[in-house]
Amino acid sequence: MANIAISALPVATSQAGGDVLPIVQATTSTTKQLSVTNLFTSPTFVTPALGTVASGNISACTSTNQALTTPVIGAATGTSLSTTGNQVISSTGKQGYATGAGGTVTQATSKATGVTLSKSTGQITLNNAALASDTTVSFTLTNTVIEAGDILIMNHISAGTAGSYLLNAQSAAGTASINVRNITAGSLSEAIVIAFAVIKAVTA
Repeated sequence: MANIAISALPVATSQAGGDVLPIVQATTSTTKQLSVTNLFTSPTFVTPALGTVASGNISACTSTNQALTTPVIGAATGTSLSTTGNQVISSTGKQGYATGAGGTVTQATSKATGVTLSKSTGQITLNNAALASDTTVSFTLTNTVIEAGDILIMNHISAGTAGSYLLNAQSAAGTASINVRNITAGSLSEAIVIAFAVIKAVTA
């Protein structure tokens, strides 16, 4: 670095009561002032290590490296949850549907009569028409929650002879074809109740 020779203190071009800290510009040997306003109004921090924030509003923060350590979140009120990792339930916790997500519907006329219930989960009471031995009957569940490829979990939950029916379903956009098979050696005329739950599924 070249030496800078100053033969005498340069004279400030102006001076105001609010100015502080005179600065000498090397190339012209002129004195300038840094005002109180410039020094203390809206300073900008560049990569500071602020430590633990005790309080305040962090809505304006732009860092993408904000991590929560063992937070106690409490009751969640969001409309959706998407994760890329595991969702782990400890102790006696459950994962499922809350009140408002379900409903019921009763089939009319016959076991082949379609029903409508646009809910994520619910119960379908079948008509008590006779279903012959070793015979399958199918009916359509119209449900706007269901999308093509979704999986319906179904159980014969009440009424009728337990262990006498085989259930499965094929989903489509807004509907599912539900198949009920009598696997016994005799005809059954029972208004069985089927419980179902829609599970979102994909192939990619």
